[in-house]
Amino acid sequence: MNALYAIGDIHGQLAQLVEAIDWIEKDGGPAAPIVFLGDYIDRGPDSRGVLDLLIQGRDAGRNWTFLKGNHDRMFEWFLQTPSRVDPHLFTDLSWLHERLGGQDTLRSYGLDFSLRRRLSAVHDEALRAVPKAHRDFLAGCRLTFETGSLFFCHAGIRPGVALRDQKEEDLLWIREEFLDFEGSHPKLIVHGHSPVEQPCHYGNRINLDSGAGYGHPLTAAVFEERNCSILTVQGRQKISRAA
Repeated sequence: MNALYAIGDIHGQLAQLVEAIDWIEKDGGPAAPIVFLGDYIDRGPDSRGVLDLLIQGRDAGRNWTFLKGNHDRMFEWFLQTPSRVDPHLFTDLSWLHERLGGQDTLRSYGLDFSLRRRLSAVHDEALRAVPKAHRDFLAGCRLTFETGSLFFCHAGIRPGVALRDQKEEDLLWIREEFLDFEGSHPKLIVHGHSPVEQPCHYGNRINLDSGAGYGHPLTAAVFEERNCSILTVQGRQKISRAA
């Protein structure tokens, strides 16, 4: 297997995304294959710019694979008519709640939240502001990508369930049942979704969500079979192993 690259949860951090892609191109060239682990939007300052860049790369024929994150699906569903609320959310939350970052995303499209408005008005304005190309991109993101030894998804998998039988809800949302499981999986699972202080290898899984949505550095990684290194301005660094 040739080198394969992956980028963790981006969350609207366009400048960090540009830097991560630059590191990958310096390591593997402009044709380097990249798997994006989802959560392109919310919390950061330029979700629109992130989607623009990813779409431009796709349309230019870059060897990029886009996985869907739970935040991407929440945005996609909000833009449907009628708007859909993700059933995984708690009853006191919606995508527009400040904890989730939907308002940050819509601000990047020019929406103003300084005035109190009805949800229907925000929905109508969002439909006018968000380009169809962005809605189509979100709808077209994949849930998984795999090689002979690696399985990429946004959140993780349900242990004990065959990879081909994993459910969308788990691939986008699962946490404790997956994170606390120390047994083996059919393949090494590469995921994001659950922020950690630094990307880490847990033996049966690798977490690349280093908290860019909360102002921490975005992670780009390179895989050669099951061997993983993190890319930095100084080049490759071996990924940390869990204690």
